[in-house]
Amino acid sequence: MAKAWGGRFHQATDTRVEAFTESISFDRRLYAVDIRGSMAHATMLASVGLITAEERDQICSHLDQIGEEIAAGQFTFRQDLEDIHMHIENSLITRIGDVGRKLHTGRSRNDQVSTDLKLYTRDAIDDLDRLLADVQRAFLDRCEADAGVILPGYTHLQRAQPVLAAHYWLAYVEKFQRDRERLSDCRRRVNVSPLGAAALAGTSLPIDRQMTARLLGFEAVAANSLDVSSDRDYLAEFVFCLSLISVHLSTWAEEWILWFTTEFGFLRLPDAYTTGSSIMPQKRNPDVLELIRGRTARVTAAVPQLLMLLKGLPMAYNRDLQEDKLGVFAALDALRPCLELAPSMIAGAELQRQRIEARLEDGFLDATALMEYLIKRGVPMRTGHETVGRLVAHCEARGCRLADLPLSELQEACGLIREDVREVLGAANANRALQSFGSGGPQSVEAQVETWRGRLAGA
Repeated sequence: MAKAWGGRFHQATDTRVEAFTESISFDRRLYAVDIRGSMAHATMLASVGLITAEERDQICSHLDQIGEEIAAGQFTFRQDLEDIHMHIENSLITRIGDVGRKLHTGRSRNDQVSTDLKLYTRDAIDDLDRLLADVQRAFLDRCEADAGVILPGYTHLQRAQPVLAAHYWLAYVEKFQRDRERLSDCRRRVNVSPLGAAALAGTSLPIDRQMTARLLGFEAVAANSLDVSSDRDYLAEFVFCLSLISVHLSTWAEEWILWFTTEFGFLRLPDAYTTGSSIMPQKRNPDVLELIRGRTARVTAAVPQLLMLLKGLPMAYNRDLQEDKLGVFAALDALRPCLELAPSMIAGAELQRQRIEARLEDGFLDATALMEYLIKRGVPMRTGHETVGRLVAHCEARGCRLADLPLSELQEACGLIREDVREVLGAANANRALQSFGSGGPQSVEAQVETWRGRLAGA
């Protein structure tokens, strides 16, 4: 900073300090939002008479040129200019002299960087919402493609109850909807303008913070200038939202990795999303899914990184906050490609229906349906649970299924059983018996599919 601002200092900055303190190597990606913020600020300065309309136009025109040069890769970045804000302002001053020196009137780099980060985060939220909706639509489309397919539902990785494949896909639609809602809620706190709070105490100049907020699309103006310069709550909240998205992606990836194994054999992945082995010619490895699962670590790591950065800071700006961008950028850079790849992989995978159907009756998926049949006959739940448990043990000893037992043996276990018990035995019957709201049975799933078609139609 000594070289850039100079007036207070008598020595040039040590070059090692320049290297240590620079952030241009990673914050240059903020150039577009920095220019947007500066143009809004210049427009406001002209409206309150702190610069002329001609100066505003000159500033905005050259800011446009600088942005075009950066986008085209024709702009020179220098370590001694430290960050993206100084690069743009220095370039502006080089081009238009004292008029460029007026741009920073009524603001500090403290509120400037916060404005940039909020604009960048808001744009990222909007982009992620679009990507998440694409993933939801891909799962929803599978509901029609896999209509009628029954899968074993698992708890503890043990077969539990039969559900429609569409019920599985809708579970992910629900998860990613919560992610979208969290991002939307986070966006409300992001969308509060810090611009004009200056360093920490505001300014004596007659600026119009409401005007810059409107120009930049902010819904409100931050009310406490001291809070503005230290506030990174919105970033902590944002990276937490990203971490949950990545966890949901990882859950999906882990499940499909298991389903892709020979042991499960439920799923065939498109060749375009698998890789071979350097030594074993038969291999088809789910590397893309494994990397999605693995990159969760990068995203979730940003949460403790940012919290640890913030926890020891006193009020107002401290240079530690330069480090806030690293975790946010890393999390975004890890997550976005996962979301971009997911829809095509979801659409291209194929359930191995014959393999699934061949083993669907394994694991007594109809046991709970039989217990609930007994409950409907007036048997206390715990008694019904014990009765079916004994029948399952009996079947395991004989190497048969519940549906294989003759009515007489079923009635020996419970005299209330009638011939209509056949309506709940077997995986397909047990699935059809499911009827509660949100269940994995046909009526509930069909209703939810229709609901989601409507909800995602305009997403």
